[in-house]
Amino acid sequence: MTFGFAPSAATSMSAAADSANRLARILEPAEWAAAGIPLLRNPREVVSGLHARHRPAPATAVVAVLDHEERLTASASFARRSVTADGWEFRNSLLAHLRRVIPHDLRRRTPVRTAVLLYCREGDERWTEEDGAWMWGLRDACTLHGLRCGAYITLTRGGWQVLGQGRGGRRPSSTSQPAALADALDQEQAPSRTGGGAAQALHRSAAR
Repeated sequence: MTFGFAPSAATSMSAAADSANRLARILEPAEWAAAGIPLLRNPREVVSGLHARHRPAPATAVVAVLDHEERLTASASFARRSVTADGWEFRNSLLAHLRRVIPHDLRRRTPVRTAVLLYCREGDERWTEEDGAWMWGLRDACTLHGLRCGAYITLTRGGWQVLGQGRGGRRPSSTSQPAALADALDQEQAPSRTGGGAAQALHRSAAR
């Protein structure tokens, strides 16, 4: 004889509630575009600099904090550990790494620094629920750390793209070799450029 147990109604309801809550922690592209995310003046420099510093592989997130002149103040990279695409889990990971590399700005009336997120993943440039969960997590982590929510950038085989802003490029990509960090710093510090980051204020924490 074989004995088995059917899932109870309470278990099914709990699973449905968890799924609904997870979907509520995802931002659609239209919601992200309507949030007034500030444009990067030179996204290619930001992406190239972070790619050179952290050399992200697929399923690696790089969170960076920029000052009001778009110079890099701090950055951290870490591998995604959550099995499901849950904005709450992503928010907690982002917040934990932000707290390690930079003090919060919660005492300020308005944020003066901006956090951006570069996520290296498989697939193409089209928006996914995973991207939506990262967007939700970034926005919430910025609120809790006193930062402005900045761009969300994906890095795939086809190149990089700033989601919701229609800007991107073919290099770097998730398969390309990073540029030498010294070259990236030279570009960032060149007086004819706008944006980028300065090495003096750089703090790096990488958890792979």
